[in-house]
Amino acid sequence: MQRMNRRDFLKAGCLLSASSMGLLSPLVGCQKSSVAVNAVADSPNIIVVITDDQGYGDLGRHGHPLLKTPNLDALYDQSVRFSNFYVSPACSPTRASLLTGMHEFRNGVTHTLPPREHLNIKATILPQLLKPAGYTSGLFGKWHLGSDKGYRPYDRGFDLAVEPQGVHNSSNFDAGQTRNGVREKTKGFREDVIFDEAMKFIESSKDRPFFCYIATYSPHEPLVAPEEFIAPYRGKTTDRIATFLGMIANIDWNYGRLTAKLKELGIDDNTIIIFMNDNGQTVGLDLYNADMRGCKCTAWHGGTRAISLWHWANKWKPRTEEALTAHLDFLPTITELAGAAIPDGLKPQLEGYSLAPLLESEKGDFPRDRKLFGHVGRWPNGMADSHKYTQCHVRKGHYLMVRSRPCDEPECTPEVRGDQCYTLKLVEKGAKDAVYTDGNAQFHWGVTPKDGWALYDTKKDPECQNNLADKMPELVKELTADYDKWWDSVRPYMINEQ
Repeated sequence: MQRMNRRDFLKAGCLLSASSMGLLSPLVGCQKSSVAVNAVADSPNIIVVITDDQGYGDLGRHGHPLLKTPNLDALYDQSVRFSNFYVSPACSPTRASLLTGMHEFRNGVTHTLPPREHLNIKATILPQLLKPAGYTSGLFGKWHLGSDKGYRPYDRGFDLAVEPQGVHNSSNFDAGQTRNGVREKTKGFREDVIFDEAMKFIESSKDRPFFCYIATYSPHEPLVAPEEFIAPYRGKTTDRIATFLGMIANIDWNYGRLTAKLKELGIDDNTIIIFMNDNGQTVGLDLYNADMRGCKCTAWHGGTRAISLWHWANKWKPRTEEALTAHLDFLPTITELAGAAIPDGLKPQLEGYSLAPLLESEKGDFPRDRKLFGHVGRWPNGMADSHKYTQCHVRKGHYLMVRSRPCDEPECTPEVRGDQCYTLKLVEKGAKDAVYTDGNAQFHWGVTPKDGWALYDTKKDPECQNNLADKMPELVKELTADYDKWWDSVRPYMINEQ
């Protein structure tokens, strides 16, 4: 199929528009034209691989003492590496921010459980913006942003969504899948099937630009992988951690298959590859966490720092970039790289910045004084206001201002899904064990003082042991006021609270 250039494509009349009314406006799709099925010649293909519950330290190049990831290490060496990149403390919130360019609380997602993981049905997501620019989009793996009609990925701009079934079972072999909602049988391990389907999509789309979103379920529990990937780690750590590492090794192997397919198809030079994870460390916490404090579902440094590798052969010079960046920057970056328009009504809602200047040059124009706001969000339904200051943080540069505390709400118990507060109450009483850790709860789930915020320089002190709050009161005052303004601005948009 002959590709056409972007100018001719736009002349064909496929225009993007959106209502300027309201905070979140549904995208008005362009009408199909006779040339809309053709591709834009100078538009890159885009592949993002996002893993589920892999930690920042779970990568060979990040110093892991056991894990071998040769294919991802090669990607690391070829990429612009954002070393100060942050996501949300859990999976659904990260995915919501990634695809909308807005903080998860602003698009309705405050948890991973229904209905609080339902992405606002009025929100415009990335595939809807890419379609008028000539892109076809496919999702392979985890969605986790609502399964009801209207919320499903194929209702929201993805041309194809292949989602595994039985992902919470003890075995993820031959588990089946759905293709745009239609059930199918499958053979083999779940992640192998996910990558197989993604590669079929890539091959069928190679004559037009595509956006391929590969969202693995590994290494999230239940811990299951082909034995050949687990065997190298058995006897060197616990069986649980060995299986966890085997699941990541399987992802690495599948990533190697993916890059081989791109070369076979001759499209590797015009394909952008992004690799990242969705939240902090989990099962492998006690083995290695890259010297950081905190894990998934905590407000600490290790709860939200993520792998972020960006590769475009012969375009971007590999290097490490320390600017404060985040999942919020994904949509603005991808739309710029793809030449996709963002409607005027949507632009004010976006909270991230395009990373394109940093990808192209280490001296690229980027706001170096930005601030990021975060909250674990796992309060019981209807208790948002009493949890405003529980597990939250503000980040500015390398500084992390954090409150890791349980609430004072007596009705917040595990029975009403107040798990995180319950854990912190136990830790405050001296508990050494907690979720993801046997013996290190005082460190990774540490409780901050009752009388305010704690402040740390995470570059000099990644373990967050030296509280600077008393030494830097003006910064604490500034960030506290900023947090209060931020909370007040997002609170009205927590539409799924009950």
